[in-house]
Amino acid sequence: MNISRNSDRYIGQDFIELGSVGSTNNYAMEQVHAGLAFHGTIYFAYEQSAGKGQRGKSWTSSPGQNITMSIVLKPEFLQPVQQFILSVTIALACYDFLKKYTIKGWSIKWPNDIYWNDRKAGGILIESICKGNEWLFAICGIGININQIEFPDYIPNAISLRQITGKKFSTSELAKELGHFIDKKYKELKEKGVAKLLSQYNSLLYKRNQTVKLKKGNIVFETIIKEVTPLGQLITYDTLDKSFDLGEVEWVI
Repeated sequence: MNISRNSDRYIGQDFIELGSVGSTNNYAMEQVHAGLAFHGTIYFAYEQSAGKGQRGKSWTSSPGQNITMSIVLKPEFLQPVQQFILSVTIALACYDFLKKYTIKGWSIKWPNDIYWNDRKAGGILIESICKGNEWLFAICGIGININQIEFPDYIPNAISLRQITGKKFSTSELAKELGHFIDKKYKELKEKGVAKLLSQYNSLLYKRNQTVKLKKGNIVFETIIKEVTPLGQLITYDTLDKSFDLGEVEWVI
């Protein structure tokens, strides 16, 4: 496979369709290490047998029904500590993409989920290859529920684009279209920097300025969602402002 190493190559120029894999992130990582994939390559799978979510959780998806894909990026202009900003960029692109099909109801739930009202439509997982302070590659896994209408009992709040719109879609065509949205947002990050995108992310933050329940360890508490910092810390307030790192607290639904 002859794929350019040029980091200016547009995202999705190389769109690889896979019948079935364990995890698109794992597959993409293997291709990078083998020297077979470079910036902008998208790996789209019709079926994932071992999809990956945040913090070791699994991502469940019915075969052929949803977007399950991973994008190889070479974020040379970012430092490894800025991984959350890349997640912000991908989340905003997913928001713009989904808003095309139904305008109202979308938000971004900290840190990496795409919500329609109070139901989860998608998620993002970014894994990195770094060397010192150099961010060599980012593997951006994206799962979005498209045509699935039945979900396992242990995923009580999932929803798909078909359930929202009443329409059925071509998952591969939508995945290609999502690649264009990501390419546009990624270029915006390169050209305009972090502040504007983070402001957009916070304006779309799920439950912003609302009281929610969070869990830290065995303690459940109420607090008000305020904003998210460039490093991905969630800022909330009740009697005092509080900050929480990624993975430090869980949402209580």
